[in-house]
Amino acid sequence: MLLTRRCLIALLASLFLASCTTAPPQPEPVEPEPLPPVQVSLLAFNDFHGHIQGPSGTVLVEGEAVPAGGGAYLAAHIAAFKAQHPNTVVVAAGDLVGATPLVSSLFDDEPTLEVLGMAGLEISAVGNHEFDKGVDELLRKQQGGCNAVRGCTEGREFTGAPFQYLAANVTYKDTGETILPAIQIREFNGVKIGFIGLTLEGTPDIVAPAGIETVNFANEVKTINELVPRLQEDGIETIVVLIHEGGYPTLPVNDVNDCAGISGPILDIAKNTDKAVDVIITGHTHQAYICELDGKLVTSGQSFGRLITNVSLTIDPVTGDVIERSAKQQPVHHEIEPNAEIVELISTYEELSAPLANRPVGKITADLLRKTDDNGESTMGRLVADAQLAATAGKDHGNAVIALMNPGGIRESLLLASSHTAGKGVVTFSQLYTIQPFGNNLLTVSLTGAQIHQLLEQQWREEDERATMLQVSKGFTYTWNAAKPVGERIDPKTIKLNGKVIKADTEYRVTANKFLADGGDGFTVFKEGEDRLLGVVDLDAFVTYFEKKSPIKPPTDTRIKRIDKK
Repeated sequence: MLLTRRCLIALLASLFLASCTTAPPQPEPVEPEPLPPVQVSLLAFNDFHGHIQGPSGTVLVEGEAVPAGGGAYLAAHIAAFKAQHPNTVVVAAGDLVGATPLVSSLFDDEPTLEVLGMAGLEISAVGNHEFDKGVDELLRKQQGGCNAVRGCTEGREFTGAPFQYLAANVTYKDTGETILPAIQIREFNGVKIGFIGLTLEGTPDIVAPAGIETVNFANEVKTINELVPRLQEDGIETIVVLIHEGGYPTLPVNDVNDCAGISGPILDIAKNTDKAVDVIITGHTHQAYICELDGKLVTSGQSFGRLITNVSLTIDPVTGDVIERSAKQQPVHHEIEPNAEIVELISTYEELSAPLANRPVGKITADLLRKTDDNGESTMGRLVADAQLAATAGKDHGNAVIALMNPGGIRESLLLASSHTAGKGVVTFSQLYTIQPFGNNLLTVSLTGAQIHQLLEQQWREEDERATMLQVSKGFTYTWNAAKPVGERIDPKTIKLNGKVIKADTEYRVTANKFLADGGDGFTVFKEGEDRLLGVVDLDAFVTYFEKKSPIKPPTDTRIKRIDKK
């Protein structure tokens, strides 16, 4: 009985102790607040072409043409935006340099690179014009140092572009390595964004071959699609492509935020590029558009720094995917205080270039326009071709009877109202330089009449219905018919020199700039020319023509005639 009582007491004691050590009930765990989406902005522009002085043209704002552009104003707009939106990356789609005004090109475009760095540019694709002076010069522009020919700018040290060029599809032939990085990565609030930068595959067709002999240019889509998985392996789901290739909206463009009737290479690129790509920022065509193409936001900001494209991204902080995206064009108007440091820098280069830039070379009596008419001619094109014929017509200078000029080599119009003494028609060296900035020597070759016909047919290509209409010198005429198949648009019987049909088996001396004469812009027939004679620089021929022929009247004679009805 005693044992039983003791056992009972022990049992009760153990139960009491157990009840004292048991933890009280815990509350249900509270779910953490979901992370808010990450907001990131991209400020983009393209085809700046060294227009550091402003204005560099006009843009349409509510149907009105407003003066816009200039490096100091571009910087001011970027700074104002970034003050309100700290998660911002400033990017570009190539052709920042090349075909630039004298104040930049006289110093091998170092002023442009400095200005854009000061303005906040971080990443840019290379464009075809980045290769105008070859791969080695492009690398110098990135890395710094003195120009191999000109040397250093007196009193200034060039340390290289303050931003990073990307060249994903440009590789050395001997190693297969890219000449510059293929990608860049930026991170905001734990979210990473991958940028792929590249130029158009057709760059070798539109730059001088000597400077790019060591490199290959790969297909744009293939290059992008090979890089996307690499970014995804690193956990990057927001992918932006910066590409120097683009499209053509229906003209005239009434809204820079529109995408009406878009055509051109960018359609196939957008269609065939990996679906993981979110945004494609384009260039090359100097057009303005904002499009949704095959699940990608595709934009272009015209040219010369007149527009900034503001791309807004809303990104999931967990998955890294883009939730929402939109874009809007921002005119670089002048109703803002310009960046004072850039104004001072540009003034320094203007003073250094002034003695050459401001030298009067002649006069004009009316506007000389770069824009072509329905036939494919422009008054400026006729004038440039005439100047080149005049420079090479002499027996000791080529004995040329025809001169042909590629339209892409003519960069600007010459307006009476914007002449050096406004309205009085005085033209300066700087203005002529802006029209012909490439410094190509003229080259005269012998071509048969049959080769000339074939050359003219190369103005159209099977893969692209857009024509590259050569500008022709006085005395040379022909007709063309767009209703005919490519390769059969010109009747040989209409190709005439001084009113006489050229003969298929007769040789004629034909002048072009060296870029064109070496097969540039796809005019490969030029390379078949014999008895090649190198002549003066194209700009020198242009300046000499102005000096001898001023005052210059716009050539109005029709040399090219389209005979089909639109």
